Amino acid sequence: MVNINNISTEKRNSRTTNMDVAVTEELLKLLNDEDKLVPYAVEKAIPQIAKVVDVVAKKLENGGRLLYIGAGTSGRIGVLDASECPPTFGVEDGVIVGIIAGGDYALRNAVEGVEDSKEEAINDLKRHNLSDKDFLIGIAASGRTPYVVGGLEYANSINCETACVTTSSDSIVSKIVKYPIEAITGAEPLTGSTRMKSGTAQKLILNMISTAVMVKLGKVYENLMIDVQMSNDKLVSRAERIVMEVTGVCQETAAKYLKKFNSVKYAVFSILTEVEDLDRIEKILKENKNNVRESIKKYQKG
Repeated sequence: MVNINNISTEKRNSRTTNMDVAVTEELLKLLNDEDKLVPYAVEKAIPQIAKVVDVVAKKLENGGRLLYIGAGTSGRIGVLDASECPPTFGVEDGVIVGIIAGGDYALRNAVEGVEDSKEEAINDLKRHNLSDKDFLIGIAASGRTPYVVGGLEYANSINCETACVTTSSDSIVSKIVKYPIEAITGAEPLTGSTRMKSGTAQKLILNMISTAVMVKLGKVYENLMIDVQMSNDKLVSRAERIVMEVTGVCQETAAKYLKKFNSVKYAVFSILTEVEDLDRIEKILKENKNNVRESIKKYQKG
């Protein structure tokens, strides 16, 4: 049996003991007041998050991948973050990977028991060909989920860099990994329901990691999604707006350049530098690690 008395996310919250008799607005205020504490817990972990961002960016720059592994809510949040990166940043499928205990079925259904298997995590990571080129982040609110522990131990055994995201203090996973991220959110408003404050903290942290890494990889110009994929009408309109905002051209011109290059980044670079040759644009961007701002600055300097 697991001694949950030693897990900080399992402790009882003294501020919400009367939630079952609270009127609706009072109940919602109780929950909202607890949610307000989460960003402050994440803020304290920023130095830890920064270390992970810098290492992950180098891994991806050198052809490696970022993998998340978790069970239940933690696993779902990892899969969510990974699945949002291709359309947002134009990163190729498979570069950022979310692995959940129980597989895709577990995204919509509770899969009992699988989170207790270290072997299952090892098998899942082997199926994804985890190597020392990659970076693995284990996500576990309790900090002790055997599935996550097993995955991190296996990653360490093959010299794959590891980190964790946990909301529990003095956790097992924090002792296993090289780069622990600990956002101590305290007792949940509903005792032990880590889909609440813990899940919110995990979502914020993964958003920070993936977004900051993509910024470092040149996937963002100023605060615009320069590599957004034009996969639906809304995203086509967003792409046109980005080109118009950065370059000052009209909608018709923006649409023309986007049709020519099928890329916001290439369209912006071409308009601002008057370079029309695709191969030349690719060469210049590659020389500057696909950073548009640096590429334009160096090109204009000659």
